[in-house]
Amino acid sequence: MTYNNMAKHWISQAISWLNTTREPIPHEINEMDWKVSLSDNKDRLVEHLIAFANNPNGGYFVFGVANAEAKLVGIVQEEVEDIIARLTNLGRDAIEPPLILDHAIVEYERVNLLFVFICEQANKPVHRRGKSIEEAWIRSGGTTRKASRAEVGALMLNSHAPRWEELRATSLMSADEVLEGLDLGTIAKLLQRPLPDDRRELMRWLADENIIVLDGNGYYITNFGGVAAARELEKFDTLSRKRIRVIRYRGSNKVDTTDELVGHKGYAVGFEGLIGYLKRVLPHSEVIQQSLREQVSVYPEIALRELIANALIHQDFGVTGAGPTIEIFDDRITFTNPGSLLPSKRLDRLIGTSPESRNELLASKFRMYRICEERGTGFQKVVSAVELFGMPPVVFTPLENAFQVTLYAPRNFAEMSQNERIEACYQHAVLQYYSSHTLTNTTLRARFKVSERQRNQITNLIAEAVDAGRIKRKDTTSGNKFAEYLPYWV
Repeated sequence: MTYNNMAKHWISQAISWLNTTREPIPHEINEMDWKVSLSDNKDRLVEHLIAFANNPNGGYFVFGVANAEAKLVGIVQEEVEDIIARLTNLGRDAIEPPLILDHAIVEYERVNLLFVFICEQANKPVHRRGKSIEEAWIRSGGTTRKASRAEVGALMLNSHAPRWEELRATSLMSADEVLEGLDLGTIAKLLQRPLPDDRRELMRWLADENIIVLDGNGYYITNFGGVAAARELEKFDTLSRKRIRVIRYRGSNKVDTTDELVGHKGYAVGFEGLIGYLKRVLPHSEVIQQSLREQVSVYPEIALRELIANALIHQDFGVTGAGPTIEIFDDRITFTNPGSLLPSKRLDRLIGTSPESRNELLASKFRMYRICEERGTGFQKVVSAVELFGMPPVVFTPLENAFQVTLYAPRNFAEMSQNERIEACYQHAVLQYYSSHTLTNTTLRARFKVSERQRNQITNLIAEAVDAGRIKRKDTTSGNKFAEYLPYWV
């Protein structure tokens, strides 16, 4: 038995289905329809195409097989050209959404057969063009029939529009070109698992990971595969503007730029390198640990990691010509991502709320790479680290078609403005609440690193935060000395 075009990924499955349908008794299945030749009944052909496109994993026509006893009669070149032209036209002009068909001629038991593959469509129900969605067909019991209303509803529930991460970032590539363009060694380290040794298994695994799309006798790298694992993002035309930029300024404004670094690796494979670069260029302070002097960044590393991951994952990739940006000033560092805050999110409820992302696949994979979490604890970690380092509160700023988070360099209580003190009070109350505790004078003094002598000053600050509507008393009947406070929304 000789299979031509065996580089096409779907052919081995098609051959397996054909073997299944011929033994022990010839029978047709939902995944395959035999044909001796192409019928003149265009309406019925359209129904078959629709049914296969709605079927899980799609389906196949096999031309050159007699229907009743699965007798192999073969097919000639003239028939092939006519069949492909007619089916392609029907898939494009008579069906919504339009279908893209693939085909191959296979020598099977010394007989040439034509296989036509109809891929399952993500956007369902596939139906007749110009008609309602109820003009949909499905495969059942090896035949094609019209879908009931309930079945149309089920198709809709199993439908999704292609996500940005799943779209193609390249033209058709060979396996060697794919492996050359992706840093899979680093991906394997992040996953803490070896890659498959067999080339075919490796490509299948990449497809299962949504890094590539199998198509005919080649591959496409997806947007996700590019932004996560590219060796050089600038070689991806649609992704080059999504590279992360790190800009350093002299002073506290943008007048004097010191330097600018533009990342060239994918986000996942370049993440640790970016963290290492920031740790080198950010201001440091000297601390003594175990009798040894060490230089430590004035910004906590956990906060840098979480905020960079947040900017990468939650950006709106639909905003063209813009990518994530990190800007370093003498007194602060900002993290900006394209895309405004999601409508379901409130600016003062970002700490500890349930996670929600525009880019679910990216968020899920970054969790697997141990770069971030999906549990919604990222901002809690940031605020906790900010308190530990004695820094002003985290500042969340919605911009026009962008979102920015700012960390300020450490300042003591006396150097903070009143608005900063009140916001720090609120963020501390939120952090305490999610730790099953409450804000008290004692905990807030510890947060600001001030002594018992400043108890009255902290009491006055708490009163001002209550008046500002940021926190509230847990129990209004208790005395002031041991009063406990919660965020205003509890």
